[in-house]
Amino acid sequence: MGNYKILKDLVSFNTIKDNQNKEIINYIENYLKNLGFKTEYKTKVLIMSIGENPKLGFLGHTDTVEYIEEFKNPFDLIIKDNHIYGLGVCDMKGGISAMLDAISLINFSELKNGMKLYFTYDEEIGFGGVNELVNNNEIFPEYIIFGEPTNNEVYCGHKGLIECVVNFKGIKVHSSNPAKGISANMNAVKFLYELDEFYNNEIKVDENNSYEIPYTTMNVGTMNGGSARNSVSAYCEISIDFRIANKNHIEKIIKKMNSLSYKYKAEINIIELIEPFFDDIEFIKEKKTTNFMTEAGKVKNSKRIILGTGPITAHEVNENISEYSYNNLVNQYKELIYKICK
Repeated sequence: MGNYKILKDLVSFNTIKDNQNKEIINYIENYLKNLGFKTEYKTKVLIMSIGENPKLGFLGHTDTVEYIEEFKNPFDLIIKDNHIYGLGVCDMKGGISAMLDAISLINFSELKNGMKLYFTYDEEIGFGGVNELVNNNEIFPEYIIFGEPTNNEVYCGHKGLIECVVNFKGIKVHSSNPAKGISANMNAVKFLYELDEFYNNEIKVDENNSYEIPYTTMNVGTMNGGSARNSVSAYCEISIDFRIANKNHIEKIIKKMNSLSYKYKAEINIIELIEPFFDDIEFIKEKKTTNFMTEAGKVKNSKRIILGTGPITAHEVNENISEYSYNNLVNQYKELIYKICK
């Protein structure tokens, strides 16, 4: 491929927490207009299209995670020992760049069906961009490729997600006479004990061998409560993360938590809820799934393909991809465009 100009330009934008969202969106829009694409929709999200009856879409998020001090020159593209370094080269400016490079190689006069391209924001924190598309009732094409890093492997599904925060209210009194109060901390502990027992007996045992980790997982990420060692706690907050293997687990888990919240004087706030999916795509022989979450879980009624660069160094210091992986991905995207749209 050579100098990786598009990737170099994309990495130069500081899109941590969508800081230079406007600049990167304008860059992508101008690039695609020069290839004959038209702008369908533009806010912090960008939708571009070409041709009639779009059968294929590409979707990529432009934001990146923050970096730590050990990451030298995060906004400069550095090539060393056949690897490409820079903030977001893996997750997922490498995927976006490969899309744009692949599209530049297409003779659209040879295609019967058109294409749509989606560029979103706020994927790393709250899925704001893809939620905007869904809330605006966007009609997505039959097939959509998501450029998340997969080390060039094709994934046709991933687990679902429940992220929630549970708040417990107690009555604060001196610890010398705890019976006069209500301990939010103890209620949180009892809540988690019962929830964990339910999870192990009814959820974890119901496996789905489509996944490398073939069961729904449960994790208590944070727990914070009380104000002093000698006081009964008046509040406690916990956060819980479930990675869902089977769709029916969602209703069961929420029902159980609602029951326990009544019992232990708690309030549940569901931060994120994504259903698991597995799309049986006819031309993909080896159908694989992944355990990580993507915007694909938010897009319904399309056949979803997750395919991106590698090695998978997302969120790591000195994030990088191999030159071979990037160039291979450009060819993979090109082949899929012709396979689906011709």
